[in-house]
Amino acid sequence: MFAYIVRRLFYAIPILIGVNFITFALFFMVNTPEDMARAQLGAKQTTPEMIAAWQQERGYDKPLFLNLQAEAENKLLDTLFVQESIKLFQFEFGQSDAGRQISADIYERMWPSLSIALPTFVIGLVTTIAIALLIVLFRGSPLDTATMVLAVTIMSISGLFYIIAGQVLFSKIWHWVPISGYQSGWEGVKFLILPVLIGVFAGLGSGIRWYRSIFLEEMNKDYVRTARAKGLSDLSVLSVHVLRNGMLPILTGVVVVIPSLFMGSLIMESFFGIPGLGSYTIDAINAQDFSIVKAMVFIGSVLYILGLVLTDISYTIFDPRVKLG
Repeated sequence: MFAYIVRRLFYAIPILIGVNFITFALFFMVNTPEDMARAQLGAKQTTPEMIAAWQQERGYDKPLFLNLQAEAENKLLDTLFVQESIKLFQFEFGQSDAGRQISADIYERMWPSLSIALPTFVIGLVTTIAIALLIVLFRGSPLDTATMVLAVTIMSISGLFYIIAGQVLFSKIWHWVPISGYQSGWEGVKFLILPVLIGVFAGLGSGIRWYRSIFLEEMNKDYVRTARAKGLSDLSVLSVHVLRNGMLPILTGVVVVIPSLFMGSLIMESFFGIPGLGSYTIDAINAQDFSIVKAMVFIGSVLYILGLVLTDISYTIFDPRVKLG
């Protein structure tokens, strides 16, 4: 298994290089170093000398992908892409264009993001699996039909509607929770209740339909008929056999949201004024702060790759037939 993990991590290197290449290309197709300098220095008070000094201080005076003025061996190495990518692979994020330490900002802002994403993920996962098992137990009944209609209805409505409706209903009309804001510690729980509830409810529709289809497929397999023939009840078959064998596709779907636990929710944090990594990324894009943008994209890619590796490892736990090779 150790050799497999090492091999997968080596495979991740060209993937991360490709992600960085696309990030650099897309960002500088829209923004130029001159635009970035004017945004940071102030468009009305800048001079060409100030712009040139700002670019040189942050390395933006170098060519992006190919330095034709350098010597043959440095035409690719002495470029903005290579120099900044080397720092990223060393996890040296440096300073933002505004002069703040990016690593310190990430460490400070990851906790508000996790305080929303983690309970939303755990509560949502447990709730959707429990409801899916319940309607599979009563499959074909009016309860099954009504739940599926409700699930499709929840999926058909935009998440923005739930955010706005929740703020109006629970904050403006009933005054149960604050409409927005954040505070660390136990005093800040009141600011997290509404975002977590909205996040869980908005994901119920897709989650219930997905897990229901997984469990129904397992119910039609031979091992379920064998278990029933031995006298096991439907509840025992679902909770012991079907749930365990359905964990492989569940793990595959769960890994997709692992990066979001750390990276935060862009929309949720913006509407509720949560100072997390999602709003941090949005503010950096609006400010044309490429140092933050490339750091956040790189971290998200690394987390996603690690999630895939952990998923493969967890396969061997839930299904001994799976061998890593």
